[in-house]
Amino acid sequence: MGRLAPWQSRNDEDLMKKHILLEAVGPAIAGGITAAVFVVFGAGLLSDLESHLRSSILFVWLFAVMLWCAYAVMQQGEAVAEELGEPYGTLILTFSVIVIEVAMLASIMLQGENNPTLARDAMFATLMIVLNGMVGAALLMGALRHWEQDYNLAGARAFLVVLTALSVFALILPNYTAIPPDPVEAPGKAILFAVITLLFYAVFVVIQTMRHRAFFNEPEQNDGCTAADEPRDMEPEEDKASHSLAFHTVMLVLCLLPVVILAEYLGEIVNYGIEDIGLPDALGGVLIAVLVLTPEGLSALSAALANRLQRAINICLGSALSTIGLTVPAVLAIGMFTGRDAELGLTPQETVLLVLTLVVSGMTFGGGRTNVINGAVHLLLFLVYVVLVFSP
Repeated sequence: MGRLAPWQSRNDEDLMKKHILLEAVGPAIAGGITAAVFVVFGAGLLSDLESHLRSSILFVWLFAVMLWCAYAVMQQGEAVAEELGEPYGTLILTFSVIVIEVAMLASIMLQGENNPTLARDAMFATLMIVLNGMVGAALLMGALRHWEQDYNLAGARAFLVVLTALSVFALILPNYTAIPPDPVEAPGKAILFAVITLLFYAVFVVIQTMRHRAFFNEPEQNDGCTAADEPRDMEPEEDKASHSLAFHTVMLVLCLLPVVILAEYLGEIVNYGIEDIGLPDALGGVLIAVLVLTPEGLSALSAALANRLQRAINICLGSALSTIGLTVPAVLAIGMFTGRDAELGLTPQETVLLVLTLVVSGMTFGGGRTNVINGAVHLLLFLVYVVLVFSP
């Protein structure tokens, strides 16, 4: 097959740039229009939530637009991360995702009756979705395609060491303290928990982005090549036309703002469903986790199918770690400033499921290769979690 003429290459590059521009601008426009509609007409639109059809349509509309914008935020954040390099790129991408989650938590916490377990439910849902749902799907699909997959053992262990300690400290230990770290009843202890949680996360960021960056790279294969060097039939080529750092930064902000603005209106609908319809209390936390994690879950699954399991692990375990490490301090701060209670300790049933998940995760990433059984076990644990949300 002959080489393309220069004018054909330029046309292909122009088409690629237009496609990238549309991918970035589309969600920003949809999010901006939806945010403007709800800011101007929101009171009227949400005045009759007793109509289940009306409230369902509004929920689907808001959730779909916010999910689209959240996916665009992740794409633009990754582009900014590539431009800036480490550690600034990772921090900006993490901060963008956490802003969405904290905005959702704050909106639902401040709407309706006091819901002290919302933040706890959201963090627990994040752990279950990531460690069992996302990890299980990535391992299973990757193993079905590639039989067995390699990953960097040192990196996976670093993730799990900090994630295990942080999860137990933030979600289990509060049940065994004489005075729980409630931001209203015990603000001093709440500040202590917030600071220690931040220190856990800060130590890991230093390890990941500075001191031991090699732990989180793709492992070397038997032939001396890395997994990243293998053909990637599931991913587009990396020489895509891209825009400037300023463009990606502006689009990140334009896609992030509608999510933050619309969180208040989605929170009102979610609170109505929990308080008036009688939906499970934990469902609010599940919806927040799904909204935040779906874009990252798709990226992790794509990476696993392309035989880049280490990237999938970095996405999944990094999401869980940053969620707990940054959400706990944010929620406790919101509680102290607004006078809202925040209960961190899990129920006995949730504690058992969390400990079981952490133990299984340690076994899954205790060697250097994964296969079908690892993914299947994690997905079955995720199924148990889903069932227990609706039938505790």
